[in-house]
Amino acid sequence: MLNGVSTVWLPVNDMDTALKFYGDTLGLTVKENHGEWAEVDADGLTIGLNARDSETPGGEGGAVIAFRPDGGIEEVVEKLKAQGVDFADGVADRSWGRVAAFHDPDGNVLELYEPPS
Repeated sequence: MLNGVSTVWLPVNDMDTALKFYGDTLGLTVKENHGEWAEVDADGLTIGLNARDSETPGGEGGAVIAFRPDGGIEEVVEKLKAQGVDFADGVADRSWGRVAAFHDPDGNVLELYEPPS
């Protein structure tokens, strides 16, 4: 019935700030930028950034995007911390892998995920 995920859309308050974060800080490729919406590529997965209407409520919940780190998870956490990204809980070891959670400038939850070895 379904054949994968084509795009994950995230609401953002400030497109320039979001593009700087996803493009410069995380190193993803900006594919398109049309002011009210933009797309970045995460190894074949399109992440759509959609400018939030001022009346759209924010809040907790929603999707979480987990990225595969290029290298060891600790190394990538340290590189992102050096760029001002806050990892409040550091790297957590779970039975299903290792994760390090952080937020984008709009409060969307993102993670680095390393599967168990």
